[in-house]
Amino acid sequence: MNKSLLIASAVVTALTVPLASYGQAGPAPKPKFESEKCYGIAKAGKNDCQTANSSCAGTSRRDGQKDAWIYVPAGTCDKLVGGSTQPRA
Repeated sequence: MNKSLLIASAVVTALTVPLASYGQAGPAPKPKFESEKCYGIAKAGKNDCQTANSSCAGTSRRDGQKDAWIYVPAGTCDKLVGGSTQPRA
């Protein structure tokens, strides 16, 4: 394979992959089941929407971040350890 073609392919791949995931930023779609937002239980990087320190879904920085939330079935959040229907400081 031509060395310049290999380099060009690598550059195109390096530029294309981040752009492909760029369109996925934003809030998670609201589930079809009756739900509520549950704060403080999401794993790092698994939150459903923005927090005070991040702009979109999947951007929480640590497990159990108090201002990060995920959708859970309605009435479930208060049964979960660390879960709250209101964000905590």
